[in-house]
Amino acid sequence: MNWDDMRLFLAVARAESLTGAGKTLRLDPATLGRRIARLEEALGTALFARSPRGYGLTEAGERLMSRAVQAEQALTEGAEEIRGQPGQLTGSVRIGAPDGVANFLLPQVAASICDANPGLEVQIVALPRVFNLSRREADMAIAVSPPETGRLTVQRITDYRLHLVAHRDYLARHPPVRGFDDLRGHRIVGYIPDMIFDSELDYLSEIGVERVTLASNSVSVQLNWLRAGAGLGIVHDFAIPAAPGLVKVLSETVSLKRSFYMIRHGDDRKLARLTRFAGLLSEGLRAEVARLELQAA
Repeated sequence: MNWDDMRLFLAVARAESLTGAGKTLRLDPATLGRRIARLEEALGTALFARSPRGYGLTEAGERLMSRAVQAEQALTEGAEEIRGQPGQLTGSVRIGAPDGVANFLLPQVAASICDANPGLEVQIVALPRVFNLSRREADMAIAVSPPETGRLTVQRITDYRLHLVAHRDYLARHPPVRGFDDLRGHRIVGYIPDMIFDSELDYLSEIGVERVTLASNSVSVQLNWLRAGAGLGIVHDFAIPAAPGLVKVLSETVSLKRSFYMIRHGDDRKLARLTRFAGLLSEGLRAEVARLELQAA
């Protein structure tokens, strides 16, 4: 068995299809399929369960993937030690995050880390869902609630706050909001109810709002609606400075608190490069949340 076989195996396991892996590897899917078949024949076991939905790992495939990822990481770290500068981070790190933190916190924090580490590349995958670190969709993920299963390490990064807000122009055109009962006469902006991927994001139910007139699974879309004066909605305090004109409504009674968590694969604990980056990222996020929340106060 050679490393090139493992490289192809990992690409198919991550993409869960020959077509997706072929695009990443710049390899014809038919050729890739033959290479995977030869690897399975050499090992004497099926690594993938084929179906119309794609290539899913078998139990043997899951065991091999764990080892292959460890080997991949060891090779990456060895190469980075050789070409890197002492004390600096190099190589590529991929972060998975909900789009709120990905849009309003991670860009400036990641840019600051890269300023101090010119050989570092950072990729931010902003998707409103839970990331599968076992499939190596990302090197680490930011989450709004700790996972309950999986070989993962979890560290709470920081708390953050959210409030009900509206644009000044909207409030000037509509009846005043003095209590919860007054919300019935206003247009509400929020998540699409059946696309809320984590119960921690079900803000409106927590304050008794049952109907969402303008709904999106994207925090950025919701913020842009509110910035355009389209209605009232729950917004992260750290996002308010990015939307001048938004003001808090019922701030003394509607004040929600949530937390961000750093999620990493359990096998990554021994990887000094990722551990150091995770520490810098967590420190930067804590500082940036505090800075922006102070502006929004």
